Amino acid sequence: MARITDRTVLIVGASSGIGAEVARLLARGANRFVITARREAELATVAKDIRAAGSACLDIPADALDPRAAAAVVAAAVEEYGSVDVALLNAGQGPDMRMDRVDVEDVSRIMALNYDVVVNYLVPLIRQLRGQPGGGLIAHTNSLAGLMGLPRQGPYSAAKAAARTLIDAARVELEPQGIRFTSLHPGFVATDRISGDGLPKPFQISTERAARHVVRALENEPAQAYFPWPTATLVRTLRTLPTPVASWALRKLAAD
Repeated sequence: MARITDRTVLIVGASSGIGAEVARLLARGANRFVITARREAELATVAKDIRAAGSACLDIPADALDPRAAAAVVAAAVEEYGSVDVALLNAGQGPDMRMDRVDVEDVSRIMALNYDVVVNYLVPLIRQLRGQPGGGLIAHTNSLAGLMGLPRQGPYSAAKAAARTLIDAARVELEPQGIRFTSLHPGFVATDRISGDGLPKPFQISTERAARHVVRALENEPAQAYFPWPTATLVRTLRTLPTPVASWALRKLAAD
């Protein structure tokens, strides 16, 4: 297995959770980091850990919902280090949302937090990587929820499905230009953000374990990476079942 060393790594959503843990793991490889998130103090803490592990780090507080801010982060990475070799787009949220209790603004907000933030970084990254020798890797933290509409996560599932489809199309178009794409599909991960949302979380894994899965995917660059295997197997099985049977099973899971 190849190791990621001496690379310029951009991580969006790096102040906590999977993004922060991936940064800490890759920091052992003498890489050059650009990390970004909205929370300045938390981001600075992660940057300190990266530097202590022996990697350079530029931490840039920025709102991924702002396309100009996202483009500025990419430009700053290139100005500081000359290129972006690996980008991990890790921003997003998936709260408990029942369709009989949401309004239009709720759904639009979740779409923005899980789809618009991808677009805001994807476009400037493509422009940068297409001109680089050897291209580069763009990875996106999607979700197993993006493979089918999950009850109580309908808007989140829809946003992740949209992002997955967009990246699938970009993968086909841009492969001749050396730009590679990996879509990461975790199941439930025990981040602080979702610890008290009330959703059932079968086969939940820790952020540390999820980060190890992500690092392996960044090293091996599969088109799609699904983890952990029990949740991935469950979702794949549900997708093969007749719709009435799958719907019954999903209602049972959501009610647990």
